[in-house]
Amino acid sequence: MRTLTYAMIGGGLNAFVGNVHREAIGLDMRCKLAAGCFSRDAGINRDSGAAFGVEPHRVYPTYAELAAAEAQREDGVDFAVITVPNAAHYEIAKDLLRHGIHVVCEKPLCWEVGQAEELAALAAEKDLLFCVTYAYSGYCMMKFGRELILGGKIGDIINVTGEYYQEWLMDELGGGGAEVAKLAGWRDNPAVAGISNCVGDIGTHIEQTVAYMTGLKINKLAAKVHRFGQTLDMHANILVEYENGASGLYTCSQVCAGYQNALAVRIFGTLGAIEWQQENPDILKVTYKGQAPMYYQRGSSAITGRSTELKRIPGGHPEGYHIAFANTYQAYISALLKKLNGQELSGDDLDFPGIEAGIEGVKFLHAVIRSGDNGAAWEDVK
Repeated sequence: MRTLTYAMIGGGLNAFVGNVHREAIGLDMRCKLAAGCFSRDAGINRDSGAAFGVEPHRVYPTYAELAAAEAQREDGVDFAVITVPNAAHYEIAKDLLRHGIHVVCEKPLCWEVGQAEELAALAAEKDLLFCVTYAYSGYCMMKFGRELILGGKIGDIINVTGEYYQEWLMDELGGGGAEVAKLAGWRDNPAVAGISNCVGDIGTHIEQTVAYMTGLKINKLAAKVHRFGQTLDMHANILVEYENGASGLYTCSQVCAGYQNALAVRIFGTLGAIEWQQENPDILKVTYKGQAPMYYQRGSSAITGRSTELKRIPGGHPEGYHIAFANTYQAYISALLKKLNGQELSGDDLDFPGIEAGIEGVKFLHAVIRSGDNGAAWEDVK
């Protein structure tokens, strides 16, 4: 099987998310990091390339030079990964697509809905695969929950709750505290982060998780957004109404003591309910009407479908965040290999968050901020 090559923009030495991407890609040993623009700092860029085993002449000073040069090479990279802060996503992705390079991009996809739709149109025009790394959808038991829901096991969905709690910005409560350096890097800077901090960073994970598991699209929402003296949001409570008439309640917060990355969704239907928690990802709670709750565990004989295909280690050995990321890349890389070989792609081949997921995330966060700035008025998600 052919080994693919990829480039990375951002993700230099000591960059958390860049390292997550590289480790996830490397888990299946089907790709080689061959080029990069890892930092705007020339020294960090050079040192990162050397540490990652990239040939010096393929460590580029700018993403534009990377895109132009790699597009001209006979052995140019097959895809590129964007791991820089939000502000640069759109321009970098657009330049890569224009040069015919497949793209994987961190979320949120970009700042504006129009930009997101422009990227989608360009990817379609160039026939390029685009992944937005809402990587929680790579968890096996989330996929099993999706299989049960879309198979009608819990009936028609009537209500959804979703939450994502973190505590890491509690020192910033009240504004201007001694620890504001946590936010000062870029997350509280609209010129870099865009219009949102908390909703864009973790609230969009709730939206994508629910959309992936249920297939539901949000029609409109009403939100109360809290900034606690900072420039951008740190907490939001969001009422949602789906296109099928069901309702939901989402809460995202980075100021909840005792919580680290507590993403959880509860999906209630006419025949039962399903609950999944990111911090206990190998377990899916399923309750059918009139019956005691059942707890499905990854790796057991009761699990079917995509969950079994993606199982990497036996049940009882917990799978985690890096494997969820790796499963996302596994699907994307497999699809790209088939595409490069001229094979037709199936629905399972495209089981990764594509550019449409990115567009919905941008629509969602804009609607939340509009509503929050307008007294929690109902806003269409469009």
